[in-house]
Amino acid sequence: MNEKVLVALGGNAILKHREQGTAEEQFDNVRTTCQNIAKLILKGYKIAITHGNGPQVGDILLRNDLSKNTLPPMPLDVCGAESQGMLGYMLQQSMYNALKLADIHSPIATILTQTLVHMNDQAFQHPTKPIGPFYTAMEATKFRREKGWTIVNDGGRGYRRVVPSPNPISIVEEGSIKKLFNEGVVVIACGGGGIPVVAAHDGTFQGVEAVIDKDHCAAILAKAIGAESLLILTDVKKVALNFGKPNQEDLDHMTVEEARKYSAEGHFLPGSMGPKIESAIDFVESGGKKTVITSLELAVDALEGRAGTTVFK
Repeated sequence: MNEKVLVALGGNAILKHREQGTAEEQFDNVRTTCQNIAKLILKGYKIAITHGNGPQVGDILLRNDLSKNTLPPMPLDVCGAESQGMLGYMLQQSMYNALKLADIHSPIATILTQTLVHMNDQAFQHPTKPIGPFYTAMEATKFRREKGWTIVNDGGRGYRRVVPSPNPISIVEEGSIKKLFNEGVVVIACGGGGIPVVAAHDGTFQGVEAVIDKDHCAAILAKAIGAESLLILTDVKKVALNFGKPNQEDLDHMTVEEARKYSAEGHFLPGSMGPKIESAIDFVESGGKKTVITSLELAVDALEGRAGTTVFK
């Protein structure tokens, strides 16, 4: 078969709702995730993996905050890199073990990945992405003054920092990722949408304090490796219209044109299914065969058209 597939893991593949986020909990979830991904490889699919990192970066920022009087806090791009290393290790080891048990001997590598964004992206003028812990009004005033942070009242729950979420342009390590993938390596890359960087006039890179949407970056990574399919694994079995309402309608498939129409009608919320649908459209319109959205346990069935929601041209 050898169909090339980018597997984009949602947050529940690593940390489930109401879990504390211990290493043991996350490793248990990742092991189950990798056992399911191993089934794809057993079926003959050639895969690469990307993943989210929201809760993990939140925890890193909280540790920074709690220890700020003892240790110097790290900027957001460095925190993103730290989370890529931690989650890459968990996925890399668990993937190796799952394949070994299945008697598959495939090399696995995590690539610490930088994602290029434009320094003039309008998102830098309008930060919207909440990150890190909640603060009191007094702390918010202090951090606005001392750090220049944008801090907003988050739904009455307290004050929280918001950062820009610029559009990804390209992946700095694209060449290395493609080379490894084409040589049969299971590559883990672009964790959390990648570490956001901007290019100076002399071509050098510099990290910026921002968060890149992982689904938008997944579409770029899928194109970069020449994937035929983008498999987005989340916490629902199918995409639905009127989600959570009495008239909810699950979708087996939809064209790009239908996806755009449903999106314009407000069926896909910005913080959840919206970015996944945008990523699905972008990938298919850029030459991909299909995007499949489903839950982790249905990955094989969904790729083969028996489950999930398929977006095609």
